[in-house]
Parts: sequence; structure tokens; C-alpha cells
Amino acid sequence: QVQLVESGGGLVQAGGSLRLACTASGYTFSNYAMGWFRQAPAKEREFVAALSSNGGNTYYGDSVEGRFTISKDNAKNTGYLQMNRLKPEDTAVYYCTAGRNFLPLEKNYWGQGTQVTVSS
Repeated sequence: QVQLVESGGGLVQAGGSLRLACTASGYTFSNYAMGWFRQAPAKEREFVAALSSNGGNTYYGDSVEGRFTISKDNAKNTGYLQMNRLKPEDTAVYYCTAGRNFLPLEKNYWGQGTQVTVSS
């Protein structure tokens, strides 16, 4: 059974940092690209970042470019989203996803989400 489990969310002040983790099981993690999306209340789900299966290529949404970094550790079956210089508008539920294709990102599997709240 495929599972993606996010962790690392929480409450942080503006300007601070958080690192989200996405732990995968039930499929060959190293063969899949991964991505992060987020959804704020009353808003559509927004693309945040994507990473190729071998970790060599990345792609970011405009609103997070230069502040967030996506990475993965294939040996640990875990992906990460390092979030720096956080802003109140980054407040959302963050979801990780995995798919066979990098761009466009194929979203075969989804996690349950983790809440990130940035206070001003």
C-alpha cells in the first residue's frame, strides 16, 4: 500500500524557517519525481516545487523561488521542503505528491497534508 506522510509543519513567526518532510512507502521512491503543493483556506491548491527522481532537477513556483528548497534522500525514502524567510501568505496546508513524470509533474500519490502557519 502506497503511503506519503508529511511532517514538520507548525507555527512560526514571519522571517523564520521550517523544514517539511515527506516519508514514502509502498513504491520505489527513487524512481519517482516528487512535488509539494499547498492550499490556503478558500483558495485553490497551488504548486510549490517539484524535483526529478534523481534529485538533479528542480522547479519552483514564482511565490517561493529563492526562499524554498526541495530535496530528497532516496536512501531514506524521504523528501524535504526547506522553507526560509517565511511570510504570513505562506500559511497553508502543505501536501507532498509523487509521480513517474517530472515535468509536467505527474501526481499519482498524495499525502494527507501538514499545516504551516506563519504569524506576522
